[in-house]
Amino acid sequence: MDVATSRKLARYIAWGRVGIGATAIATPVLVSRPWIGDAAGQPASRLLARAMGGRDLALGIGALRALALSDQEARPWVALGGTADALDAVATAIAFANLPRRWRWSILAVTVGAAAASIRAATTLDPVPSEPSPAPPGD
Repeated sequence: MDVATSRKLARYIAWGRVGIGATAIATPVLVSRPWIGDAAGQPASRLLARAMGGRDLALGIGALRALALSDQEARPWVALGGTADALDAVATAIAFANLPRRWRWSILAVTVGAAAASIRAATTLDPVPSEPSPAPPGD
């Protein structure tokens, strides 16, 4: 994957995080019901969904801000988002047998896919700061 494609992928993932995070904060049951089923309506479940939404919102905004500065600034933000997704996948796998049958494979696939895409984007962003172009001779 070239650097330009990595930047684009990282930006799409970051915007996805912002959207999912904001949605989880505003309507936690909508985001968490496919993941945990009927328990999503419980007050404690709504609290956790909002907290996870805040995490994703912060990671997404941080990645977007960093991508606007440089690849070097963005790499840790994108990698940390992927790490959060990988941990979500592990948690999903641990609880897999107790998750709603209708959605559990989809949730696992989304968390694993998001982790893989984020880590791939982070590792293929340009690791070296760009040097300014030298001035042409005679300037």
